[in-house]
Amino acid sequence: MSRLYETMYILRPDLGEEKLDGTITKYRDFLNEQEVGDLEIQHRGKRRLAYEINRCREGVYIQMNYNHGNGAHIAPMEKLMRIDETILRYMTIKLDPREVAAAAAAEARATEEE
Repeated sequence: MSRLYETMYILRPDLGEEKLDGTITKYRDFLNEQEVGDLEIQHRGKRRLAYEINRCREGVYIQMNYNHGNGAHIAPMEKLMRIDETILRYMTIKLDPREVAAAAAAEARATEEE
């Protein structure tokens, strides 16, 4: 059975475009090596943080949605993120497929109404 996961991480705001792209590529390649399916990466942009983290008031938000049969890839990926100095915070959650389907249906209805 395939499970849906979402990983959100916040990068330091002072990274150059090349370093930013390199970090995103690093974790995309890691997940591809783990043979995840339907990997979707969204660059959410630079936003103000709710509170200061490591003397940073802003961060660059990256969201990765994917599916995988088990959660064996999460611990190694989060270990890499923990020691990566470019990442301020990270979080991985397992999504409920019913909620994902309901959200997609609601979005489709909203698009039809416009």
